[in-house]
Amino acid sequence: MVRMRRLRANEAVRSLVRETAVSRTDLVYPMFLIEGEDIKNPVDSMPGIYQYSVDRMDEELDRVADAGIPAVLLFGIPKEKDENGSGAWNDAGVVQTAIRRIKAKLPELLVIADVCLCEYTSHGHCGLLRGHKILNDETLVPLGKMALSMAKAGADIIAPSDMMDGRVRYLRDVLDENGFSDTMIMAYSAKFASGYYSPFRDAAHSAPSFGDRRTYQMDPANRREALRECETDIEEGADIIMVKPALAYLDIVREVSDRTCCPLAAYNVSGEYAMVKAAAANGWIDEKRIVMENLTAIKRAGAKIIITYHALDAAKWLAEEE
Repeated sequence: MVRMRRLRANEAVRSLVRETAVSRTDLVYPMFLIEGEDIKNPVDSMPGIYQYSVDRMDEELDRVADAGIPAVLLFGIPKEKDENGSGAWNDAGVVQTAIRRIKAKLPELLVIADVCLCEYTSHGHCGLLRGHKILNDETLVPLGKMALSMAKAGADIIAPSDMMDGRVRYLRDVLDENGFSDTMIMAYSAKFASGYYSPFRDAAHSAPSFGDRRTYQMDPANRREALRECETDIEEGADIIMVKPALAYLDIVREVSDRTCCPLAAYNVSGEYAMVKAAAANGWIDEKRIVMENLTAIKRAGAKIIITYHALDAAKWLAEEE
């Protein structure tokens, strides 16, 4: 008789035969940086997450470094916005300033700079407008300026999240032509028009002032289109591709992992984080157990890199088990 339970008899055996393990080196921690001084604003819809001014971010960076997390993903919140998002490529902007400070303080910490106009435009959309139409090719130019500005500041990885067609090739060309051929691109390749982003829009002050983002972010119903997006970004020069969100799209993560050889990231997004935090606060779930189960599922589905707001807690729990 086959007795599968022999392999579950105790923790030593379970650990020995465990097929998937989440490591602290798999994790990327997102941070929100706001222009100004002496600011630490709690994000009400994301308990435990804050907006930091650059002069206050060291306390969070120290926790990241102590936790052994290898990378941060930066989002900027400027004081002033305009229709074209021109603050995005200001070399003295909040993210550019933060990158220089991080690389001076923690040179080994990988800095990933999100590249998108939504936090910088007065209308909250990810591209330039003509009326209410989001323009594709015209948007590539300011995205290139933003990517180059982040690279000059010292970003290790540029992460375009705008979902404009052709932006990976355009950004690769801009970076290469300006001497940044070693700067990596992590493309938000299969980024779905998801309802799970609402808390992020609170944190980043990036909600669109009209309409939605369904003309450029992907239809949640489409699997084959997600594969095409990932394959196209690889052909255009992406070093790392991403599926976003993670938990509702684990089938996409699995299939992209099976079909491509490019390193794959998955973004455990703000809504996924907020639901766990809300349920834990009400005593309905065991937070540690649920978080680690979710992260294990993302890793098991095929993601090597997990971008998550749970990163600091997860790293602490993992360290306790070592």
